[in-house]
Amino acid sequence: MTAFDLRGERHRLKQLTDDGNTKLFTNRDGVECPACRTAFERLFVTERAATSFPENDGSRFCLLNESDAVYVFRH
Repeated sequence: MTAFDLRGERHRLKQLTDDGNTKLFTNRDGVECPACRTAFERLFVTERAATSFPENDGSRFCLLNESDAVYVFRH
């Protein structure tokens, strides 16, 4: 299983928002997406069972579902 260590990579990310259930980060140091191994632009982390996203702007994204959260990597 592919893993992503948010705590281990936290120093390489800038947190933009945190509402208690969701967090949004920007990648300031070329951290790789664990799904496709290319650097991502933003990371959305949620502990919610369901989350709605606004209409896609055409950017590719990857999902990583782990036991503690679902990680969404936008490229």
